[in-house]
Amino acid sequence: MMGERIRELRAARSMTATELAKAADVSVGLISQVERGITDPSLETVRKIARALDTPVFNLFQDTDLERVAVVRKDRRMDIRSPQGGLVYQRVSAGVGKIEVLEGLLEPGAVSSESGWSHPSDECVVVLTGRLVLEVDGERYELKPGDSGSFDSRLPHRYLNETTKPVRFLLSVTPPSY
Repeated sequence: MMGERIRELRAARSMTATELAKAADVSVGLISQVERGITDPSLETVRKIARALDTPVFNLFQDTDLERVAVVRKDRRMDIRSPQGGLVYQRVSAGVGKIEVLEGLLEPGAVSSESGWSHPSDECVVVLTGRLVLEVDGERYELKPGDSGSFDSRLPHRYLNETTKPVRFLLSVTPPSY
């Protein structure tokens, strides 16, 4: 689905795969494989492609056939992986509407990004299992199961797992953005 959407957005902008690859600083082969559904790109690659297409990340996952009720089956969720590994997001929401909901799994010792990252949204994170460190604008907040943290995503932020066990969490982002 994402590959088809990227191809659709690229064509709407009259871009060739080569032009998109250059703008996103990735290989033409990778763009081709993603568009044909052969490979799933990393989260960092998805962000680069979204920037090159001048569209929010969520728009790459959006189904253009809007349904009145969108159901996402657990076994049909799309995985989004961090480029250095250690973090996997599964999109729980359908990719349409004004909110994006992700289920995250952060491996022991892993971080969501090497440094704080910002985008024009609001986020709310809820820890399901394990302990998560939420870092926002240089301040750290330790969250345990059932704890949540809400913040303005324009502030640099990231998630850290400083324990020896994986941490699972739900992340809601509104509006969906990159």
